[in-house]
Amino acid sequence: MIIFPAIDLRGGRCVRLRQGNPGTETVFGDDPAAVAIRWADEGARWLHIVNLDGALGDAAASAVNLQALQAILRQVTVSVQFGGGLRTIDDIARALDAGVTRVVLGTAAVRSPDLVARATARFGPERLVAAIDARGGQVAIRGWQETTPLSAIALGRQLRDMGILRIIYTDIARDGMLSGPDLAGIAALRADTGLAIVASGGIASLEDLKALRDLGRWLEGAILGQALYTGAIQLPAALALAREQPEVGHAG
Repeated sequence: MIIFPAIDLRGGRCVRLRQGNPGTETVFGDDPAAVAIRWADEGARWLHIVNLDGALGDAAASAVNLQALQAILRQVTVSVQFGGGLRTIDDIARALDAGVTRVVLGTAAVRSPDLVARATARFGPERLVAAIDARGGQVAIRGWQETTPLSAIALGRQLRDMGILRIIYTDIARDGMLSGPDLAGIAALRADTGLAIVASGGIASLEDLKALRDLGRWLEGAILGQALYTGAIQLPAALALAREQPEVGHAG
């Protein structure tokens, strides 16, 4: 299981939000590259970086965040998973050309399914991951500010049929709240779609990580944000647990 320390960028700073609400911002660093170096030094092999301003449609602040992303890519050699505001093939190509390992498509996966199909054909499914962000089982887009009638499972099926291999699943109500991951929702999504899943939202302890790991090898990873920044989870301990073999679950 891959552990992804999260670096959420807003106005060029490293922040955390609660349930995606821009009014709940807590700043954890004015220098995102320094934060990235810290996680790399503690053993991270991947980072999950989000351009929050890009997701929210703030072009000026988004440009500052892209500069922060470039600084991170210059200073660490770990793999980077990056998303937020990627709406066109050119956006995706620029991120990959800059050195991002794979891009995350969220709003575009809902509003522009043809873009997902074209991106998969052009860049290959290993360079893409789709985000399914759900509130009460319904998919939310545009920085989680708009809830759609589309269910998480229905979107998962559509993405699978477009060639997507893996998704990031976030239960928005749990994000930043340290209330535990949505194990039942994750398992149901896997059972219905067959997609590999990276879990996000609510992970508060090593016990939560162990429960995710033991779901099976199809649970490819977990994104850690609030728990890392508050010290509820220490990254080296999380990485050690993730390397252990699952005790239960199915690889199917």
